[in-house]
Amino acid sequence: MKFTDGFWLTRPGVRLEWAAQAQHVRAADGRLHLHAPVRREVQRGDTLNAAVFDVEVSSPMPDVVRVRSTHYAGDPDPGPAFRLAAAPDVSSTVVEDATGTTLTSGGLSVTVATGDGWRLEFRDPQGRLLTVGDQHSLGRAETADGEYQIARLSLGVGELVYGLGERFTPVVRNGQTVDLWQADGGTSSEQAYKNVPFYLTNAGYGVFIDHPGAVSLEVGSESVAQVQFSVPGQRLQYLVIYGPTPKEILRRYTALTGRPALPPAWSFGLWLSTSFLTDYDEATVTSFVERMAAEQIPLSVFHFDCYWMTDYQWCDFTWNPDVFPDPEEMLARLHERGLKVCVWINPYIGQASPLFTEGTAAGYLLRRRDGSVWQSDHWQPGMAVVDFTNPEASAWFAGHLRRLLEQGVDAFKTDFGERIPTDVVYADGSDPERMHNYYAYLYNECVFKVLEEHRGRGDALVFARSATAGGQQFPVHWGGDSTSSFASMAETLRGGISLGLSGFGFWSHDIGGFEGTPDALVFKRWLAFGLLSSHSRLHGSSSYRVPWVFDEEAVRIARDFTRLKLRLMPYLYAAAVAAHQQGTPVLRAMLLEFPDDAAVHHLDRQYMLGPDLLVAPVLRDDGQVEFYVPAGEWIDLLSGAVRRGPAWHREVHPPDSLPMLVRPGSVIPLGVRDDRPDYNFADGVTLLITGPIDGMKVMTIVPALDGSAAAQFLTERTGDHLQVTRTDGEARPWSVVLNGVSELAAVSGGRLTTDRLGVRVTANADELLLELGE
Repeated sequence: MKFTDGFWLTRPGVRLEWAAQAQHVRAADGRLHLHAPVRREVQRGDTLNAAVFDVEVSSPMPDVVRVRSTHYAGDPDPGPAFRLAAAPDVSSTVVEDATGTTLTSGGLSVTVATGDGWRLEFRDPQGRLLTVGDQHSLGRAETADGEYQIARLSLGVGELVYGLGERFTPVVRNGQTVDLWQADGGTSSEQAYKNVPFYLTNAGYGVFIDHPGAVSLEVGSESVAQVQFSVPGQRLQYLVIYGPTPKEILRRYTALTGRPALPPAWSFGLWLSTSFLTDYDEATVTSFVERMAAEQIPLSVFHFDCYWMTDYQWCDFTWNPDVFPDPEEMLARLHERGLKVCVWINPYIGQASPLFTEGTAAGYLLRRRDGSVWQSDHWQPGMAVVDFTNPEASAWFAGHLRRLLEQGVDAFKTDFGERIPTDVVYADGSDPERMHNYYAYLYNECVFKVLEEHRGRGDALVFARSATAGGQQFPVHWGGDSTSSFASMAETLRGGISLGLSGFGFWSHDIGGFEGTPDALVFKRWLAFGLLSSHSRLHGSSSYRVPWVFDEEAVRIARDFTRLKLRLMPYLYAAAVAAHQQGTPVLRAMLLEFPDDAAVHHLDRQYMLGPDLLVAPVLRDDGQVEFYVPAGEWIDLLSGAVRRGPAWHREVHPPDSLPMLVRPGSVIPLGVRDDRPDYNFADGVTLLITGPIDGMKVMTIVPALDGSAAAQFLTERTGDHLQVTRTDGEARPWSVVLNGVSELAAVSGGRLTTDRLGVRVTANADELLLELGE
């Protein structure tokens, strides 16, 4: 939202006031309290007839500083509020000198300048200025729509801004106006399903705007050297989070707002959907499952979309008896085939649903201010919205889900949650404007908790579309309604990269696109991209996404890339554990792994899958792909070809290929199975050691299905000597001597062969195989 007309003028109908100086600065309990009047105090009369901001500066955890500004404190604050963690042992220090008062938390300090002018300075442990709020950086605006609180923080030369949720515009936010307001806008607009009031920069810090409702940002747009954010009402609170690296910023941000649960390993396999508007029954489902098996495409999850329920009755949580007369037996048959089952739900209750009358009578549905139930014909005729601020309504909703779990359902696709009205009254008195974005959190939390209670911690996941800050705790999220085109494939990838930079560890998308039917080439290119994401789902709108309806090559690509992903499960699940424990996403912006390489800072058509695999999806019908390779000799996992960096590469790839490069000096654990995602990753694991660099020292943890360490290996190279030591339990070192390029001498009798990708170490219980490539 813009308030000014260029540098000098204010927009018509807007009255602006800015903090002019800091007054009455005092320290108490590790906090700073001060007044920030909008008029400089030269004489006593200047304290009259002018606004004053009450400002508090504090720290909820080391390396995080909170700034809270209040205009009118008597204005009610009914909630909701983000649930933020606080470190019990946080200790901040306050020092005062002639220039100002400084609060320091961990390595981050903020100085409130005294004297003329308003100035907040944020510095790193070396005293380097991270960002500053100076003249015209803390203020208020009066408009015809009400009052807004405003803050501005400076952008340095070359400083770039990322995050703010799953957004489909260019990943670098500079120059964009970003309005954080949940909307069902597809992937082809500036609207977003997942709005997160958090951004990070390449300058060593991030900012979390602690406001669950509408937040409007001008990112180097209204004031080109600043990020401006504004919220309606009388209060504004934001937290500056020190890094210095993007990974560290995400680690601290997710410590504050919550880290993702670890999804079960079975969820990383291939999902197949009925699609949305297609005709299907159990015979259709069975034919798909049997054909996937006949084509040797491993399938892990089958998803039933909306029409598993009766028309007009979404949601009544009851199988359509005309199509699925015996759901328990059907689910049992699917389980016998080794499949998990997911079903579609949303938080809306259509008027034709038997639950509408029940929910209305019990007060479980959102009501208008006149007491009537809020209803709409947009989506389901006469639909109402469940009020998750009412604990009894949440328990009612959860009870119907529990019934489905008892029938044999394993997971829920939690669709919608964005079209939430604001002309309503909530049971707990929450502000409906602030609830519009926050509703997604309560909805997905309710469903996720039911799954955890029924299936146990570690075996629960939703497949969610809407989210806000903190929603990353309830994985997995998918990218919403894309079209079936290369352009939409690219915008989908931008959304996934952006979501990862907003604290979300796991992400999926509709392979082939949702709207329309992709041509065979788009589908095949999207297959490779989709199976090199954390979660992989075949889903569409009015047409099926089974590969044989496209061509035989699509079948082969689906088979090969699914099996490749399953072999990569020890590596991918280790990345999943890192997301769960540290907040680092599985699908990573290049910036996260190479923050010091300025060439990667704008890249949004390639990504790192985990720490060591570079993936560049092919996004053109001529097969051409242009991608950047950071420093070193990278090996293509699919072809064995060498790609040297730092350099740009332009290549043409056939439909069954794409650049998938292994980072030099990395160790990739490969599993022994390619038929399912949930197996003993340590049994027969192969360590692929690519381009072992002199002096390298890499610890590789092979995870168990519960996320604990099943095996642990230390790989070291010193000169021509490469040693791998299994360090869990009794240490067992295995060594080779690198003599020239490929001549080897084995210590303790390992069997040696050549391989184009590098050294391979296969560790079973009692033996080791060493292989060295040329």
